[in-house]
Amino acid sequence: MSDALLLYGSPEQSADFFHAVPVGIIDPFLYAETDGRRAATVSVLDADKVSALGIEIVDPYELGADELFSRGISRHEVDIELARRACERLGVRRAVVPSEFPVGVADHLRGAGIEVVVDPEAFVGKRRVKTESEIEGIRRAQRAADEAMGVAARLVRELRSGLTSEEVRTEMQAVCDGHGCDLADDVIVAHGPQSAIGHESGFGPIGEGEVVIVDIWPRDRASRCWADMTRTFMAGGMAPPDQIAEWWELTREALDRSFAEVRAGADCQQIYAISCEPFERAGYPTQRSKPANTKLDEGYYHGLGHGVGLEVHERPNLGRTPDTLLAGDVITLEPGCYSKQLGGVRLEDLVLVGEDGAELLTDFPYDL
Repeated sequence: MSDALLLYGSPEQSADFFHAVPVGIIDPFLYAETDGRRAATVSVLDADKVSALGIEIVDPYELGADELFSRGISRHEVDIELARRACERLGVRRAVVPSEFPVGVADHLRGAGIEVVVDPEAFVGKRRVKTESEIEGIRRAQRAADEAMGVAARLVRELRSGLTSEEVRTEMQAVCDGHGCDLADDVIVAHGPQSAIGHESGFGPIGEGEVVIVDIWPRDRASRCWADMTRTFMAGGMAPPDQIAEWWELTREALDRSFAEVRAGADCQQIYAISCEPFERAGYPTQRSKPANTKLDEGYYHGLGHGVGLEVHERPNLGRTPDTLLAGDVITLEPGCYSKQLGGVRLEDLVLVGEDGAELLTDFPYDL
């Protein structure tokens, strides 16, 4: 008998859970995969939509919920005992769970002799290779991102008097809404020195000749999947200062060289290293060239990218930790260079990993 996979919570709160049970349920329940069976302890309220996914229903009342309620014990005690009884019903003696599996449930199962082993890789791996509906959702979100970025580019180029980061953000949100996507209130429209401050959202009037980083991550409502992209512009269509122009050239080179390396089986650390080379050659610090145990907040001070799917930041990580690309991964590539005085430049594309290369999902020019 192979190890069972267990989740406890709700699809509304967990990307792992929504990948397994892609329906809207807010109340927590136990989900199990064991010996070819998929089962869930949902009540009659949600049973129809869960069973439509081919998931076996283990009704809480069939597990003795009435008897538990009659004891006068807490709802927590009822829930964890129902989880134990469901495992007993399904023959689960050893289970693999994600790192966020509730401690209270795990302790109760262990107390009943069920071995519970934390293995986040078992769940990350299932989500990394996207389903067809997830890929379509990501494509929809990216189309919304491309169109919204076009609006931002026009507004920043035209730079009507008093234009603010907040106004650009609002215009982009309207575009995404028209595509069936949500765009968060804190997406980045950061100008001047603001644009060098990590995840600073940006605020206030945009000055003529300032550099502007626009980094957006719309979410497709139907699939709950995200896109992610970044472009950098010069406010008012002004020519960039020499240093900004240099950073843009280095960032574009890093992006192009990184994209050329993307394919199934590629080493994520190595792709990150390749993205560092243009900046290091030009004398700018990177995470791998800085002195150990020191903070870096200028130059190329972040990793190259990350996975995108049911979470906007998920595995794989393209940085200093080991990882390997899989066919079906969707990742970002987002090198950049920054200084506290001038601001920064970042370019970010969304990429679908294939067996022999990559598909560029972003469809927007890179021009400053």
